[in-house]
Amino acid sequence: MDRNIDDLSIEIERRIKLFREGMDESAQAYEIAELLEDVRTQNKSHFVELLISLPEDLKAEALSELSKNAQEDALEAIDAKELAEIIEEMDTDDAADIVQQIEEIDEEKAEEVLDEIDAEESKVIRELISYDENEAGAYMQTELFKANINEAVGNSIKRLKEMKREGSLNNAYHVFIVDNKDRFLGMMPMEDLVLHGPNEIYRNIIDKEGALTVAVHPHDPIDKVIELAGNYNMNVLPVIDEFDILLGRITADDIYDLMEKQATDQIYGMAGVQEESEESENIIEAGKTRAIWLGVNLVTAIAASIVIGFFDSTIQSIVALAVLMPIVASMGGNAGTQSLTVTVRQLALGDIDPTEAKKVITKEVLLSLGNGLIYAIVMGLIAFVWFNIPLLGVVIALSMIINLLAAGFFGATIPLILKGLGIDPAVGSTVLLTTVTDVVGFFSFLGLATMILL
Repeated sequence: MDRNIDDLSIEIERRIKLFREGMDESAQAYEIAELLEDVRTQNKSHFVELLISLPEDLKAEALSELSKNAQEDALEAIDAKELAEIIEEMDTDDAADIVQQIEEIDEEKAEEVLDEIDAEESKVIRELISYDENEAGAYMQTELFKANINEAVGNSIKRLKEMKREGSLNNAYHVFIVDNKDRFLGMMPMEDLVLHGPNEIYRNIIDKEGALTVAVHPHDPIDKVIELAGNYNMNVLPVIDEFDILLGRITADDIYDLMEKQATDQIYGMAGVQEESEESENIIEAGKTRAIWLGVNLVTAIAASIVIGFFDSTIQSIVALAVLMPIVASMGGNAGTQSLTVTVRQLALGDIDPTEAKKVITKEVLLSLGNGLIYAIVMGLIAFVWFNIPLLGVVIALSMIINLLAAGFFGATIPLILKGLGIDPAVGSTVLLTTVTDVVGFFSFLGLATMILL
């Protein structure tokens, strides 16, 4: 049962008290954000009032946890000076995200906010928002814990304690080791430091045990970030420039968000919809995106119908063909979707190298051929028993083999071609594949029927 605003407000006050007492601060921020979302559904102005009334540090965390639509409502209602105070409490990556959202709503207001922020932090945020949303730099956080190669472990730990006291670093699960020129030399999990004495030097530790040197550049695509994080089981990735200077890090929360976004984009793309329009509360915007792809699908359906029209006299002569046609097209479409889904996902995960394209296509064709032979026999027998026309069973069996072969070939080829052209293979592949399987299925079935049965 939905709670009223008074009950929600009381619960928020209770959570604020727990937050002040240091009770799992990140969890309290998330819970408060969820409560604020419920308030928003009942009264948007009260939602903003409650958000503004939160303590500054909690306000920043709660704002980061809100949905995009709720954030937009808040950013529109809160003035530039107040937003600047909230943003100064955030990590730089979250601050950059918020500033970008403000820019989308009101560019002048975004400039006012940046002018209100500390000059050094404003410079960092401007640099972060200059990166494209598909680049690693857009998700970079400049706050991190680093140690000089010639520094003692004990001295670095003292600095970390001071940073935590000052609140200049929220989390530190790794120590990033640099030289005197701030060049990245490797990183170590913080838990490993307990194995070393306070007087041990990082250089000696690295010489004995080594350090992980995997890193990304700010202009690297986010696909590389996801690939490296998965391949090396990393929950944080250092970001370095062309001279190996350590710029920042991409943290676990952003890596998980990127993985989720990639998977969501693939699912939406293959369905012909876009995440941004679907998450929008504007029904017209969401409907417009869907309508475009439905229009494309209509054109492809007409193309398949034209093929059927070429054989209208054949269909009139043997009515059974009209009954069996959808089976051929449906089997081809489903087989093609299987090949397409596997290929698109492997491309997204980086499991397919361009040099392996032939191997991928061969595998999918062989799988489709095997299934085609099995179901050609099954469907041929069914058609024979159903309509008592022996040659009709032969026709649908041959057509089934042809269409499933085409489905396997094009299901693997289409995404590979789109990837080679620099186009997201998840977008548009399904429509193209459906066209191929429908046209090949109808043409092979009706063409063979014309040659064999008439």
